[in-house]
Amino acid sequence: MSIEPINTVPITAFIQQVKAADSSNQKEIRLPIADAKNLAFTLGIVMARLNGDLEKFVKENAKSSDEIISVKIDSGVGW
Repeated sequence: MSIEPINTVPITAFIQQVKAADSSNQKEIRLPIADAKNLAFTLGIVMARLNGDLEKFVKENAKSSDEIISVKIDSGVGW
């Protein structure tokens, strides 16, 4: 299964709009609904991809629950 690249242009455009508003000391920005929808859909796709990648990573790197982990706590004081 090949993974299609994500079009991140709406995210980049939003970041640039925020930077421009900040540098000109604007109190707010406005987005046309079409731009807001594109940004929301793109963020949804990015988050879904990241979640899928994380699940795949966890599944591939899962270890047996029989593993024993020992922890030794030392106060650092040489008494």
